Amino acid sequence: MSRAPRALRLTGLLASTVLLTATAAACGSDSDSAAGTKGPEGSSASGGAFPVTLAHKFGSTTVKSEPKRIVTVGLTDQDAVLALGKVPVGTTEWLGGYKGAIGPWAKEELGGAKAPVVLKDSGTGPQVERIAALKPDLILAVYGGLTKTQYESLSKFAPVVAQPKEFNDYGVPWQRQTEEIGKALGKPAEAKKLVTGVEDRFAAAKKEHPEFAGATGVVATPYEGTFVFGSQDPRSRLLADLGFTLPKDLDKVIGDEFGANISKERLDLLDQDAALWIAPDTTSSVRKLHADKIYGDLGVAKQGREVFVKETSDYGNAVSLSTVLSIPYVLDRLVPQLAAAVDGKPSTKVENPAS
Repeated sequence: MSRAPRALRLTGLLASTVLLTATAAACGSDSDSAAGTKGPEGSSASGGAFPVTLAHKFGSTTVKSEPKRIVTVGLTDQDAVLALGKVPVGTTEWLGGYKGAIGPWAKEELGGAKAPVVLKDSGTGPQVERIAALKPDLILAVYGGLTKTQYESLSKFAPVVAQPKEFNDYGVPWQRQTEEIGKALGKPAEAKKLVTGVEDRFAAAKKEHPEFAGATGVVATPYEGTFVFGSQDPRSRLLADLGFTLPKDLDKVIGDEFGANISKERLDLLDQDAALWIAPDTTSSVRKLHADKIYGDLGVAKQGREVFVKETSDYGNAVSLSTVLSIPYVLDRLVPQLAAAVDGKPSTKVENPAS
């Protein structure tokens, strides 16, 4: 099997069932740790915010006092932490290979602070020994897929806030992610303000493009055939938050996952007013997709209703992360592409952003 594209490495993480050892709490030192507080004016948590208890998939976790040394096991949780004025001492790398696992849309939030130590999750679960060495007082796994064993092991040396139980693994919406992390950091009001600010960006885009409200859309990637993202995936939620309607039987086909490969018999799922492709290359991917007679004969392909985003670009990474910090960066690029795709004119070319 070919290596999964970066946007799909969640498949390996979801399969992880490695048993973490409870002895890790005693190992290592914090010699390679990053600074835990960014320090801008107004960034400190309210003393009255603690203790705070957060419910999640495995029960509940109480954060007794303002955390100083935060490790993000959730693959995109670092953006919400940064947006709330904190710098994690450790982050978990998923996409991009960025220093500290901090994308260009979040660099301003880092300020002059030291970049976090980057942990890796290659499908064997969190690097428990390295996490323990950072001596965290809070571990965030909100946008994640921890197993119960992993959660219990990590909880032996720090409070762990896992994913909310009502969502699939890797399915928590960016709004809820930001708000849960805001509570854990003692900044619920600041988190709500951040969410409102980004939601205002969506509202402005929908007002400028009322045609989005009557359009259907779907998100896919050409991985081992065709992989389609379900309604709980952040990429699909981008379209929904812009007013698009997802295919009505999408989740019936996908099942209880963030996405799944579909058969050629179900390529009709892609025949929407707009198809957003997260693809290895925006030129060769078009040729390969259109060479497939079944897909090439669909109206979405014939009429130029496709939007292609290169998965390994900053833009592609920002789309896949879909966080409170990356979404404004995405909307500046995605909205013009979607507008061109659904304007009803096959001659309109959907331009790729310059950067």
